[in-house]
Amino acid sequence: MEVLLILLLAGALFLAAYTTYGRWLSRRIFELAPDAVCPSNALRDDRDFVPTAKSIVFGHHFTSIAGTGPIVGPAIAILWGWVPALLWIICGSIFIGAVHDLGALVVSLRNKGQTVGDIAGRLLNRRVRILFLLILFMALTIVLAVFGLVIAAVFRQFPASILPCLLQIPIALAIGFWIHRHGKAILVPSLLALAVMYLTVIFGDIGFLHTLNAAMTAWPIIVWVVLLLLYSYVASILPVWSLLQPRDYINSLQLITALGLTVIGLAVAAFFGGAPLADGARPALELAAPAVQWRPEGAPAIFPFLFITIACGAISGFHCLVSSGTSSKQLTRETDAQFVGYGAMLLEGFLATLVVLACAAGVGLGLSAADGTLLAGREAWLSLYGSWGALAGLAPKVGAFVNGSANFLAAMGLPREMGVALMGVLVASFAGTTMDSACRLQRYVIQELAGALRTGRQRAPLADAVTRTLANKHGATIVAILVAGIVAAFPAPGRDWSLATAGGGGMLLWPLFGATNQLLGGLAFLVIFFYLRRARKPVWFVVLPGLFMLVMPFWAMFMQVFIRTEDGASWLARGEWLLVFIGTATMLLEIWMVAEAFLLLRKRPSDPSPLPVPA
Repeated sequence: MEVLLILLLAGALFLAAYTTYGRWLSRRIFELAPDAVCPSNALRDDRDFVPTAKSIVFGHHFTSIAGTGPIVGPAIAILWGWVPALLWIICGSIFIGAVHDLGALVVSLRNKGQTVGDIAGRLLNRRVRILFLLILFMALTIVLAVFGLVIAAVFRQFPASILPCLLQIPIALAIGFWIHRHGKAILVPSLLALAVMYLTVIFGDIGFLHTLNAAMTAWPIIVWVVLLLLYSYVASILPVWSLLQPRDYINSLQLITALGLTVIGLAVAAFFGGAPLADGARPALELAAPAVQWRPEGAPAIFPFLFITIACGAISGFHCLVSSGTSSKQLTRETDAQFVGYGAMLLEGFLATLVVLACAAGVGLGLSAADGTLLAGREAWLSLYGSWGALAGLAPKVGAFVNGSANFLAAMGLPREMGVALMGVLVASFAGTTMDSACRLQRYVIQELAGALRTGRQRAPLADAVTRTLANKHGATIVAILVAGIVAAFPAPGRDWSLATAGGGGMLLWPLFGATNQLLGGLAFLVIFFYLRRARKPVWFVVLPGLFMLVMPFWAMFMQVFIRTEDGASWLARGEWLLVFIGTATMLLEIWMVAEAFLLLRKRPSDPSPLPVPA
């Protein structure tokens, strides 16, 4: 019963935060106005700027920001104990993450839908704009290079998820074009599509389809990476109404219903126990993970690494890109920003809470060991969480959540194999929607970089032609997938190149992503701070979160470069010169940007009227 009470308390806190703190921010601080003209209407082009119902934007926003982050991060972090993980998730979501997402969304809404990197150039200065955009480019390159590997790994671990995920694409395209042509509401066709998608989960691994899934799991990783990057290119240049919106909306319905079923299963397990074991007994639902574990074997220090291990689910700098890159171009009314920006982050926090409980308690309801022995309780948990090294690779982290949540579904009578397939589809779908959104965001970043490099200077004909090409949506998107593809084409660290090993190159840079991603959150808070300061609004509620998100990632990056990493040796000591160079450069860029902000802070706030936005 303790597990259910924790979930209910977390849900109550998130609801209370939305109706109190979120409403106060929206009405008193940002003063969202229902009659304000949003970029989706002012700059409507029916491709990127498309006025859209808030429920559809919410679906796109939630599935884009969630990804595998709120699953993988909490699944690792409970090694330090479920109490620190939950405290960071709940407090971080309410007071830092949701404020960050809402603030980035509102600032972009009032600056013609531009990204926070572009807005930083006008709120601070041109140098900051280029620095910020370069950091965004590096972070998104890592996402694009790695997420193809992530999706392929999920497909290999859970083959029954392959066809349901692939069939989502034609289903979404059909709905998008049908609704656009006939002007119908999206809810009813989306519910029909949702029913079809669940049928694909139930029957997508039977007979010939099982053989087909098995054949596709044997494909080299690089094949999946190339196919997914090509898909991302198409998804990035298509109008948002054709694929991005319907796919994300359908995915959000599927994912929310899956989470709802998991919550029901958890409640059944709390009252009646888990699915019967071999002896017919129903194991009690208990927290098998320790409450606090300050020094797990082989793990880095809880401070600062807890706060970069759990990013999505508490706060993630990637969210400012989604808020200011795509969602701000689709909202029809300013007042929808609270529901989309603040509300989606709280739902992600709830998802992360459920992940912690699935890994801390759900795993204990029954887990098959490598030799076929059925483990339960603390013994089952220790089989996955014996040490930090036991969590190396994607499979143990995702597997802990999938198996734990499948145990919740099995408690209410759903066959365990079907529960595993459903959770595998959930993970792969989250990763897929994040990948295609990241490609569109990278296109915006490259286009804005091209505009920044062209502004105010006479260029040589060749340089001018290059920047013009990058300012084009096709040119920018091709560069985005080419750079990600080149990075991904390398093998994973420590392996020789071959067709079988290619595709893991993104893992060369992946150790940088945690701190770099959180640093983006701190830099986004700088932009929100100076926006509010210029408008002569209260800023106290962004100062402490902003400082926290500047200090923690810097601290973690410094420790990784010079002091220690997960295996005890720093990147410098191990001779990881690429990581040392990029990590040091990132820290220097942060120091530079903070110095620029400090110099600007010494000046008095200028005219509170909105900054002029160039066409």
